[in-house]
Amino acid sequence: MSDLSDHFDGRRFFNPAVAAPPPLTALPRMLSSPRTKWPAWIDESPGAVPVRGSSAVVTFIGHATFLIQTEFGNILTDPMYSMRAGPWNLAGPRRVRAPGIPFDALPPIAIVLLSHNHYDHCDLKTLARIAKRHDPLVVTPLGNAPLLRSTGLRRVEELDWWQSATTTPMPVTMTPARHFSARGLHDRNRALWGGFMIDAGGERIYFAGDSAYAPFFADIPRRLGAIDLALLPIGAYEPRWFMSAVHMNPEDAVRAHLDLQSPPSIGMHFGTFQMAAEGIDQPLIDLAQARDAHGVSESRFRAIDVGASVEVG
Repeated sequence: MSDLSDHFDGRRFFNPAVAAPPPLTALPRMLSSPRTKWPAWIDESPGAVPVRGSSAVVTFIGHATFLIQTEFGNILTDPMYSMRAGPWNLAGPRRVRAPGIPFDALPPIAIVLLSHNHYDHCDLKTLARIAKRHDPLVVTPLGNAPLLRSTGLRRVEELDWWQSATTTPMPVTMTPARHFSARGLHDRNRALWGGFMIDAGGERIYFAGDSAYAPFFADIPRRLGAIDLALLPIGAYEPRWFMSAVHMNPEDAVRAHLDLQSPPSIGMHFGTFQMAAEGIDQPLIDLAQARDAHGVSESRFRAIDVGASVEVG
């Protein structure tokens, strides 16, 4: 585990210089807030794995899961293929649309980037399937390795913020995030959370993981170089009194996009699991309004359909 730092006190990790997330005692009030009803299921045709003809191809599988195809191997971010995001996949939010690429259609996976241990990002059932079929290397923040190894994953490298992996075939650096961790009632913030910068043959792809807005977004391009594609969360943000310390809303995401020096950006973390009170389409409406307010064109920050792909480079 890390030595004492500006985000670790010897027992638990924390977010420096910002307000702490609400305590667990606030959860019942949040869950009782009025919620816009989502559809029970959205029928969509799954996508096909694209043929990589450039430095990298990024395909949106859903929520925070992307397939990133590179010349150095294929990457999955925060793999989540289960129907429920919760303990034992029996409780918690239910999936309302199928993954954009079926699990059995995935190409060989060389690397999994795992941003933190929440159920909608760290799904043990999915990870066990990946371990059995693909045996990938997993890169994750400090404190997550024991949980990941319990799924059968053998090769796990833990990183602190701003550290770079030593076992990956391409440069991967962990970046800060403003969030928290927990799997139960007694392990809050015992493991770290973060995002990742990937250098895929000179094309830099930034995956933010889960994060509220914070000043560190401006530090990322200053420390790690210009970004060629940013994957930024835009959903699960209402009510703000609870969510503002853990999730960006679209307005925050546009501010982060500008702090990152306005790379082409793709929205994520919306439209698959109802994690908060807003409606299923509200993030897209609010993103359009935030873009207009800040003079950002849709071509610079947009959402893509589940199963759709973008080329980088």
